[in-house]
Amino acid sequence: MKKNIVAVSAGLSEPSSTRLLADRLADATLRAASDVGADLAGASGPYREGEELEVSVRVIELRDLAVDIANMMVTHFAGPALRDALDAVEQADGVIAVTPIFTASYSGLFKSFFDLVDREALRGVPVLIAATGGTARHSLALEHAMRPLFAYLGALVTPTAVFAASEDWASSGSSELSRRIDRAASEFTSAVARFERAAEPELVPFEEQLRALGA
Repeated sequence: MKKNIVAVSAGLSEPSSTRLLADRLADATLRAASDVGADLAGASGPYREGEELEVSVRVIELRDLAVDIANMMVTHFAGPALRDALDAVEQADGVIAVTPIFTASYSGLFKSFFDLVDREALRGVPVLIAATGGTARHSLALEHAMRPLFAYLGALVTPTAVFAASEDWASSGSSELSRRIDRAASEFTSAVARFERAAEPELVPFEEQLRALGA
């Protein structure tokens, strides 16, 4: 069974610690897929016995779409690159959402992008939330800002969130950050493996509805 995951990075600088965290979460998700697939094969749900879990991860950099996002906010028209990114998120089997924390919350670019995502597209979809910031005191933004945002959109936000402060990238903090990344990726991949998008309702032509009423 193939699952498509999209990682959204809202980092503004280049290179970006936000993109680095998104890449590490994406890599950990790919590593977790083989273990999760082995655990779920033959279990109840979407799996058939012996079927393997195949996961692909696409990373979307919002920095490259900033102008298109601003234009769509005022014109309601999405350029080709932004439309492609929105379609990828709206059709994904799971989303990794990573933002820098500014003034105790997610960045404006991050919020603006998800304001443009179809309100129903993420309903039931597993989402792993993560953030970067200068100090660990910004980590609560994951719980008071990011988790409520995706809960409002009806997403299934997985339990472990990942915050990386500046000191976490140093060697002294890297082992704890790695453990948290691996735990979050494992939970997220398990949720993605079990996720089944609801089938689109079949549209009955109006003429057939009239004939049915006449009968």
